[in-house]
Amino acid sequence: MRLPFPEHVSIATVCYFAGTICVIQLLQGTNPTFSLLSAGYIVVAAMAFNVGGGFTRTTGVFVFFNSVLGVIIGLCMKVYLGEPADSNLQNPVLTMGIYLAGMCMMLVAAFLSRRLATKNALLGKMVTDANMQTATVGCMVTGFVVFIVSFFVPGGNGTVLSALSQINRFLPLAVMLGVLNTNRRSGGTRSVNLPVLVSAGFMFTIGLLNFSKEGMFTPFVCWLLAASSQRYKISRFQLCGVFFVAFFVFYYLVPYSQYGRTYKEEGEAFNVDTSLSLLSKLDYVREQYYESSTEAIEDRVQGYFNKPQGFFDRLEMISIDDALDNHTQQFGPLGFYPVLQSFQNVVPHFIWPDKPNLTSGNNFAHEIGLLSESDLSTGVSFSSTATAFHLGGWYGIFLLAPAIWLLLFTIFDSLCGDIRKTPWGLLVMVLFAHAAPEGDINSMIYLCFFGAFAIVFAAVMGAYVMPVIGTFFIGPEGISLRRGAPVRAIPGRLLPPASPVSSET
Repeated sequence: MRLPFPEHVSIATVCYFAGTICVIQLLQGTNPTFSLLSAGYIVVAAMAFNVGGGFTRTTGVFVFFNSVLGVIIGLCMKVYLGEPADSNLQNPVLTMGIYLAGMCMMLVAAFLSRRLATKNALLGKMVTDANMQTATVGCMVTGFVVFIVSFFVPGGNGTVLSALSQINRFLPLAVMLGVLNTNRRSGGTRSVNLPVLVSAGFMFTIGLLNFSKEGMFTPFVCWLLAASSQRYKISRFQLCGVFFVAFFVFYYLVPYSQYGRTYKEEGEAFNVDTSLSLLSKLDYVREQYYESSTEAIEDRVQGYFNKPQGFFDRLEMISIDDALDNHTQQFGPLGFYPVLQSFQNVVPHFIWPDKPNLTSGNNFAHEIGLLSESDLSTGVSFSSTATAFHLGGWYGIFLLAPAIWLLLFTIFDSLCGDIRKTPWGLLVMVLFAHAAPEGDINSMIYLCFFGAFAIVFAAVMGAYVMPVIGTFFIGPEGISLRRGAPVRAIPGRLLPPASPVSSET
């Protein structure tokens, strides 16, 4: 079995799936208008995915993660749980209408960006097969050094260390380059080497100690995306291992992460003793987490499902977006001034030392009553579609959001090109897996500038600096392909016709 990396999906199959979801929703008592809007959203999302190039382009990747992790998984979970899809929402028809209109405009943005983006990737294939191994080792070593320095050396806003920490993508890049290198050198029979294992293990360990789901998932996502881009042929044994790891992470480590954060003091980086204690009794931790979730269910301001569903509560944006949409409908749009602030925020700290911090997620959460007045630090995620509506109403959906998406799609498609040919697009995939469903309009503007700069920085460093650093540790790499035997004459092979000899003497 080869890992899928689809360039497009069958619209007929998607229509069948959307129709099935719609019928089941109606049988479960969902409002018919909401069900039809949901089905339309799924179909338009598939069309936008195809127009954006599927997984071969960063635009298609953004559409996939924005729609699937933001809306579609939530709708499917409601069907699985037997709950009406419009239950536990304040203004469900409005919310789904905004989602559908937003996805239609995302389709337009994807269509236009494919015509505005450069034909050839600006970053190109800067890392060759010949120096990919040294680049992998160089990224791994640099990632370790940056982490250690940032851990022991304090750094604030505007410092070089702060800037380096924001663009540090060396360990994920080491995993991806290592997977690509191993797969190509082995002829597709292997996908993991020692630098991959060390880098992935380090990221996973830091995620465990920091109770970070993103930190725990990132190494597995990096391997999966890199291997899928090469259509890696996975064995049944490896497939069973992947399912076992996924089950273990979802069943035990996600509750561990949520429950462990209650023991983490503010400003504390790691607490090894607490982490080891909780890891030694994962069954108990899981029970305690779900008991505390059940006790707190009456205090939840927003929740799409009737009962807490663990990690699946994080795989939908419908409930939180619905609250913001309903607030906007009642009190009117906020205005476009936060967009201007986001573009002003592009100015680096060393040029504008007193640059204010943007806390749009915290501000929007206060507007809908999700946070107490004294809480000025908690960040709450809203989708770019919902925040566009909150800022400008329907003008935000039909003008603001597609303009920002078009800028984002054009920039990253021009930089990365075909993801299957260059590793930088894989790094963008990891970035979009988190930002596409949970990033607001301000986050999209941030990605257009700082996110793009981080990718360019990673590409330049990975292509020209990391191989040099890696050479100090493993020596010159040499030619990546094994040399063939000397060419010999093949018996019986027809010789080319002899040149005519002149008969003149």
